[in-house]
Amino acid sequence: MRDALRFIFNGELQEITELAPHTTVLRWLRESVRATGSKEGCAEGDCGACTLIVAELKDDQICYRAINSCIALLASLDGKALITVESLSDTPESAHPVQLAMAEHHGSQCGFCTPGFIMSMVAHVQSDQPPSPRDTLAGNLCRCTGYTPILEALDSVDVQAARAHTGFMQQQLEKKLKDLNQTDDLLFSGEEGTFFSPANAASLGEFLVEQPDAQLVAGGTDVGLWVTKQGKRFNTLVAMNRVEDLRHVRELGGWLEIGAAATYSEAQVALSAWHPSLNNLLRRIGSTQIRNSGTVVGNIANGSPIGDMPPALIALGATLEIAHGDDLREVRLQDYFIDYGRQDIKPGEYLRSVRIPPMSKGNIFGSYKISKRFEQDISAVAAAFWVDVSPEGNVVNMRACFGGMAAIPKRAATVENTLMGLPWNADSARLAAEQLAQDFNPLSDWRASAEYRLKVAKNLLIKFALESQGMDLNLYHDATACSETPS
Repeated sequence: MRDALRFIFNGELQEITELAPHTTVLRWLRESVRATGSKEGCAEGDCGACTLIVAELKDDQICYRAINSCIALLASLDGKALITVESLSDTPESAHPVQLAMAEHHGSQCGFCTPGFIMSMVAHVQSDQPPSPRDTLAGNLCRCTGYTPILEALDSVDVQAARAHTGFMQQQLEKKLKDLNQTDDLLFSGEEGTFFSPANAASLGEFLVEQPDAQLVAGGTDVGLWVTKQGKRFNTLVAMNRVEDLRHVRELGGWLEIGAAATYSEAQVALSAWHPSLNNLLRRIGSTQIRNSGTVVGNIANGSPIGDMPPALIALGATLEIAHGDDLREVRLQDYFIDYGRQDIKPGEYLRSVRIPPMSKGNIFGSYKISKRFEQDISAVAAAFWVDVSPEGNVVNMRACFGGMAAIPKRAATVENTLMGLPWNADSARLAAEQLAQDFNPLSDWRASAEYRLKVAKNLLIKFALESQGMDLNLYHDATACSETPS
């Protein structure tokens, strides 16, 4: 058991023993080490001005991730490396190729957002499987230039030259990360609280049994907001990001299992391959920075009625594995959500994984998200549908789940019952859609009116039926992916 937080900051080892557990990376950078290149714009992970890179070893290779430092907890960097814009160059003559490209294409005006753009772009060129340029920069906002010159700058970067520029730093970083070799638990306490970072699930479970009121944090994309926006402080914080045996994404008994510490970025390829219509839903969850930090299971654990993934996973028939020490229990994901702010989780328990069953012949699946912005926005309505169709073309089974329509992600039981035994077509979907008011009484808020939500929910069911027509029901297939906001 260690009592010192250890990480690499711009090539130098940092060892910290006195730290408020709620200290964010950005706060430490700007107030403690005066690295002020990273800016605070929104303090909630939306604008990207604070973007920097976290590097860690995975399978003996350095993995570079862009994250939002405004909501990331400093203690979550244990065993990793932190790279900020200050480390890219010392003089104009030694500027990084990404920086040169931004200057040459006039991608910067006031400059406030520029360091965040630069770090997102550097992470992009350092990645072996980078997202698309649009996805890379979707989490960075600029109010001056417009995005065309910035996208042109990214497109113009010579990837090999950019990697060569950081090659020497990378060689040094690899050795330093190997020397850290953090395989033990981290625990430090002070006047402002306790922070525990276990290295494995056994330590995590044991600690939570002894400290059942501790606040769990995985990616920090929600807890970080509680800290920065609500001023919350916790007596005990427990981080899951170093629990390697909960960071898995694997096939198990024909099902896909995603561990509690696996981020969206780590799970995206497997989820998209498992059910292709999930791909566009996943790329619309937050931004690259958020998906690099936030976890699939953490999105479930918080119990939000407008979380993007639960409706899709409920429609697919997913289950949760819940742990209390060494004891495990399994519940259907739909049963985990009880009421607003209430979930089926007891003191000392934690969500260990989510498991998703495979599709079978005759199954059709589709997921949809309606929001004001295409990228990085909260759903007004989320919907997902799974239907099992007989060889004769009739509905044998149906799961229709909606988010944003009730206090919890919820199945439309009346709609499902209406469809049982009917031919699977748009006419049957229209008939069932008229029953949605029996299942939901949505509220009006600044995202959408109740009337709009109900109308959109009906139309999404009909859209799903229309899109699935003409498909070969003897094969596993999906309907289409997510819908953009209708005009």
